[in-house]
Amino acid sequence: MEESTLRTDLHVNTSRQSPLRPNGNLKSMGSAGRTTPRNSPTYKRLNSSRTPRREGRGSGGGRFQWFRSNRLVYWLLLITLWTYLGFYVQSRWAHGINKDEFLGFGGRNRIAEAKSSQENNNPRVLLGNESSLDVNSSTIHVEDGKGIEVVLAKKEYEASNNQSVVPKKKEKRSVRRQRGRGRGRKKSKIEVVRDDVEVEEPDVPKRNTSYGLLVGPFGTTEDKVLEWSPEKRSGTCDRKGAFARLVWSRKFVLIFHELSMTGAPLSMLELASELLSCGATVSVVVLSRKGGLMPELNKRRIKVLDDKADFSFKTAMKADLVIAGSAVCASWIDQYITRFPAGGSQIVWWIMENRREYFDRSKIVLDRVKMLVFLSESQARQWQTWCEGESIKLRSPPAVVELSVNDELAFVAGIPCSLNSPSSSPEKMVEKKQLLRDSVRREMGLSDSDMLVMSLSSINPGKGQLLLLESAKLLIEHDDLQKGRNSDVDRDLSDLAGKHHLRSLLQDTHLRRVLSYSAVAQESNLKVLVGSVGSKSNKVPYVKELLGFLSRHSNLSKSVLWTPATTRVASLYSAADVYVINSQGIGETFGRVTIEAMAFSLPVLGTEAGGTIEIVENNVTGLLHPVGRPGSRVLAENLRFLIENPEVRKEMGMKGRQKVERKYLKKHMYKKFGEVLYKCMQIK
Repeated sequence: MEESTLRTDLHVNTSRQSPLRPNGNLKSMGSAGRTTPRNSPTYKRLNSSRTPRREGRGSGGGRFQWFRSNRLVYWLLLITLWTYLGFYVQSRWAHGINKDEFLGFGGRNRIAEAKSSQENNNPRVLLGNESSLDVNSSTIHVEDGKGIEVVLAKKEYEASNNQSVVPKKKEKRSVRRQRGRGRGRKKSKIEVVRDDVEVEEPDVPKRNTSYGLLVGPFGTTEDKVLEWSPEKRSGTCDRKGAFARLVWSRKFVLIFHELSMTGAPLSMLELASELLSCGATVSVVVLSRKGGLMPELNKRRIKVLDDKADFSFKTAMKADLVIAGSAVCASWIDQYITRFPAGGSQIVWWIMENRREYFDRSKIVLDRVKMLVFLSESQARQWQTWCEGESIKLRSPPAVVELSVNDELAFVAGIPCSLNSPSSSPEKMVEKKQLLRDSVRREMGLSDSDMLVMSLSSINPGKGQLLLLESAKLLIEHDDLQKGRNSDVDRDLSDLAGKHHLRSLLQDTHLRRVLSYSAVAQESNLKVLVGSVGSKSNKVPYVKELLGFLSRHSNLSKSVLWTPATTRVASLYSAADVYVINSQGIGETFGRVTIEAMAFSLPVLGTEAGGTIEIVENNVTGLLHPVGRPGSRVLAENLRFLIENPEVRKEMGMKGRQKVERKYLKKHMYKKFGEVLYKCMQIK
């Protein structure tokens, strides 16, 4: 009996007849073909799962059932979509692409019209602080009772008020989207921003009675005349040299304190470029984005770390050596050594300042780094004296690595370097430099008889531009300084230092021999070129003081030219006749502009202080004068002496060029720097 029941149940479970009948009723059939009662256990067991299965057969039911059974995949898709949207929004906001339109506060046309109307109705006024001069600002009000508005500077790539400026870095996708939106609309003028292209600014006055003429930069003229651009070069490393063999395949982290176009950042920029061209891996940490060198870093493909804290510390830990390029880097070095105590043994600190305040801010970590490197012997002695006064014992004796003239400037100056080729030999570059000089001076409006005196640096009291203008005023506005060298000069110049300096010039046998070739003093006009306008290192109150001084001396203002901050300085050196390095206080640390001017055969008038006295040989490659206001009269007399004796200018310039070729080329600098790196790196 049990066996019969088991067979019947087995047969029922395995039998599946069609539940559909002509009348549409749903029933189950038993083993004998009879309808199973609905209330029987067999019917309930057989039909318990039929309804869900039938529902799953409908359109879309299978997909819904799949999502219900795969909830994890569903949530992962939602999370992925949300993350993508978040990163997209953040990227759009961070790159500043149409922020106003993106937030829904109006379109580009409305914003451009509002800005244009505001600029036309309200003149822009320079708003600055004590530490920087914004290059976007264009006007300074000089309070001299006349209400003169002085146009100071504008970016060389800034578009006019009736043009829309497109940021340099644009995502391709956003550019295509903007093109699509602009179809069918009135086309507006768009100025594509490039740092290496000059844009004519018709709305910027080129002349002003209170500051003179704003000239340059002359990058376009350089490319046209020289038929060569620094952008075309690709690495100038001597792969067979000792420096290249030392740094090949090694990792370096360079610390920039800022990105201004001044000595320290530019020197670090060229060091990074040289390391890259020699096969090293270079990462750069920038403590302050102030300045305009970021496009240059990007152009040279130098990797800049966005983080200047934890991530930069981890990157430095993995590097073979860390090179800090300023005393301002003390805070980063302190944090890095706190995070990684052994990190001090891999830090080379290239200090380029020579003032007490910089020593005070860096003395907490001077004895914790591997080695200190200075630019001149006088700077090294000064810092060692300060260290002894504070009882600071350095881990190793400091080294001295003097700066050099980079290959680009040496190439234009006609000095043999790695950039020369059969079509651009040093002899041919000398000829092109003369053509460049003629073109630039013609654009400046200078004649052959004008003597252009240049002082190219950041505008602040330490550089002494005001004292230079005072010296020029003495030379231009005083008749007794324009009559020639006679007894009247000794009577008018009551300053003992000035009389002693003039007599020393006349007693020099070499200069007397050169003066014999110049029988008659030529009539020449003095022109003074001051830069760099718009530099982030300029001091706004000091700039206002200069402009106020010029507004009170109209004759002087006609002889003063201004030039904006730029890295294209070869044209300026080519056009100049004399260079002035008028650094005050304890003087210039080294003065890279000094050796650059000497490379272009310019005599240098410098102060008797700092590293200048190590570069300029008095009465040989230039003339020296005292610091401070007493040196203004001596500087004025030196200027008059060079105006009246062009042969002396040429002779001093050639002597200075020979000294550069002997001591201050790139090969000389990296030979010394390679010795420092060899001592500091752990050779594996």
